[in-house]
Amino acid sequence: MDIKTAAAIHRLRLVSIPEAISFPLLLIFGSLLSRISDINLVMPLGILHAVLFLLYLVMLADVWVKAKWSLGRVAFFVALAVVPFGGLYGDKKLKREEQDGVIAARARKESGAVA
Repeated sequence: MDIKTAAAIHRLRLVSIPEAISFPLLLIFGSLLSRISDINLVMPLGILHAVLFLLYLVMLADVWVKAKWSLGRVAFFVALAVVPFGGLYGDKKLKREEQDGVIAARARKESGAVA
């Protein structure tokens, strides 16, 4: 894995956590608030969640191309985005892969500089 792929995975991680908590916290909070008061935040919070989800899909497509993931792996990460808090588990897996990619890129750079 090269450093550009690790950077793409890092960008996906930056979006995955806000997306993971946007559905269960924001939308459910907005729904409950609209039921117990006159404040209706469902539409703006829904739009925010939709923007985060679309941004997540764009970043996931970027990683798919750069990391050459299989369609099954991409489908797994899409499914995690649909499950409430599923993105937190996905972030854990992405963090490990990102760290491995950075370590591999540094090792290649050092071995290339020595040779």
